Amino acid sequence: MIYGYCRISTIKQSLIRQERNIHFSFPNAVIFKETFTGTSSARPIWKRLNNKLKSGDIVVFDSVSRMSRNATEGIELYMQLFDKGIELVFLKEPHVNTSTYKQALSSGIELVGNDIADIYITATNKVLRLLAARQIELAFEQSEKEVSDLRQRTKEGIETARLNGKQIGGTKGKRLNIKKEAPAKELIKKHSKSFGGTLSDQECIKLANISRNTYYKYKKELKSE
Repeated sequence: MIYGYCRISTIKQSLIRQERNIHFSFPNAVIFKETFTGTSSARPIWKRLNNKLKSGDIVVFDSVSRMSRNATEGIELYMQLFDKGIELVFLKEPHVNTSTYKQALSSGIELVGNDIADIYITATNKVLRLLAARQIELAFEQSEKEVSDLRQRTKEGIETARLNGKQIGGTKGKRLNIKKEAPAKELIKKHSKSFGGTLSDQECIKLANISRNTYYKYKKELKSE
């Protein structure tokens, strides 16, 4: 079975790009989507997918950064799944796919039956395995660093704008003019079970093509009207 796993950590991010990239390479992949995880370690969608996995299954990620929140967690999870016989594919870092790691482990030198020579061969094979594992670890560390650097640049940019007297965020009391708001509310009012319709909240979110937070905001406003 081929699965795709997509994850975003903030409401400003989108799952669409990750899902599109996965389906481009694996059209038949069943996609599992995790939204708004932030720094939380609670990932119920990943847990549900992980419980389904069995030896021979393939899990595709857009990048290693989508698999874990940090390098320590990433390398540990990678090795756990590898030992279970799960094939991992990272579209942006194919050099750390489990197929590549497996090939590195199998490319060792065979023992020759000479005690002294075999000691050196065994040591050489161990080094090859350690180097392969280190490559995987480096990929997760690099991904973690890139996320950290992006957060720092964003923080510095906001501070620079503030010092230059620019307005940060929306003005208090000012209502944003969102083009999707009216038609989205109309769909919610017409189809949501909360207003006598037949669709669940999740189905309405998909139908209106809006975020979960926006949906519940609109729904609350409609109830108060």
